[in-house]
Amino acid sequence: MILYGAPMPAPNPRRVRIFLAEKGIDLPETPVDMMKREHKSPDYRAKNSLGQIPTLELDCGATISETVAICRYFEETQPEPPLFGKTALEKAHVDMWIRRIEFVLMSPVGNYWRHAHPYTAKLLTQYKDFGESNREAYANAQKWLDRELACRDFIAGHDYTMADICALSTVDFATWIGLELDPNHANLAAWRERVSARPSAAA
Repeated sequence: MILYGAPMPAPNPRRVRIFLAEKGIDLPETPVDMMKREHKSPDYRAKNSLGQIPTLELDCGATISETVAICRYFEETQPEPPLFGKTALEKAHVDMWIRRIEFVLMSPVGNYWRHAHPYTAKLLTQYKDFGESNREAYANAQKWLDRELACRDFIAGHDYTMADICALSTVDFATWIGLELDPNHANLAAWRERVSARPSAAA
């Protein structure tokens, strides 16, 4: 079994590393050099046609891409501790919150990264006004999430789940590219401190 990934600050490979650390699964990451565009090579695209990271290659030769799908595979093969919920309702809530995090929180971060950050200017055609407009969208997402965290410790409820992993990797990457968390959002700040204190956050 081979897990293809990349080091910090790449947020998606980090999601899987955090998940594996929480599960206690020891699977070293096989690095793909994104600076050298190795993830766009014909050999890598044979494993993941979109040329994205991470990808999990099983011993049988099958491959799984997309972070949540990779983590679901490990949830099925090693259910404890559960990180996608225990009951039907909890599982539905975790799925709901993963989708919300990806669309409401992660989308503006990704749009800013693609269209306003100087590093990506050499990789694609940027629409800078659109990119900068995502600052406001990310700020609004923070306000919304801060309100949601007023009555619970974690994103999807009272237990740490994959939704927290998705959110932490997003806000940490956002900070790295220059989109800071508003310190006035006390609930969001306390959540970030809580999840960042877990040993898995260093993965």
